[in-house]
Amino acid sequence: MIRAVAVLSLVILLILALYVPSAHPPERFLAQLRAEHEAAVAYWGVEPATRMLDRAASMQEATASVTPIPAAKDAPFKASVHGAVSREMSSINHRFFNNAYFRSVDALLLLASYRLSTLLEWLPWLGAFFLAAIADGGCARLIKAKEFLQHDPEMFALYASLGIVTLCATVIGFVVPVTPYPLLLPCAPLLVGVLTGRALGCFHRRG
Repeated sequence: MIRAVAVLSLVILLILALYVPSAHPPERFLAQLRAEHEAAVAYWGVEPATRMLDRAASMQEATASVTPIPAAKDAPFKASVHGAVSREMSSINHRFFNNAYFRSVDALLLLASYRLSTLLEWLPWLGAFFLAAIADGGCARLIKAKEFLQHDPEMFALYASLGIVTLCATVIGFVVPVTPYPLLLPCAPLLVGVLTGRALGCFHRRG
């Protein structure tokens, strides 16, 4: 069950991640980024919001080398090509390296990086809760083992599957150009922490 849920969730995630850039121009993602940055300035203040923007830009530079987005420097060198061939190569390069879909993917990655950067700003508060949820699940698992209680594989599969779905839904939320509810972003890792702790509590342990 867990494998089926994981595969299905990843397939849906991949389909949506490839579809969203084709449905929205790059200007839509940039406008969404500006709107969310203005909201971050109003909520966090200028300095934290600027720090989140700088972190997102750094992430964008780091992922540029592993994305399928072509760069202008990768264009074929055409100094030795003349006449009609030169004009044709120039036209092909322009269509390929200025493709609207690739520009949308680039803008989408920038928006996703900014949202991830915003989530990292919550990390000091979220990390303590996540560790507490894991510790609670580990204690519950240990107590069940000492009391010789049977583990519950159905509940383990349910909690693990819900955790996988939550993670995939969070990633999808990173790339969709709509304004999320302000507290929805930090609630996602909290929910994942609770589900992980509950799954750990239902996992089998001997003695």
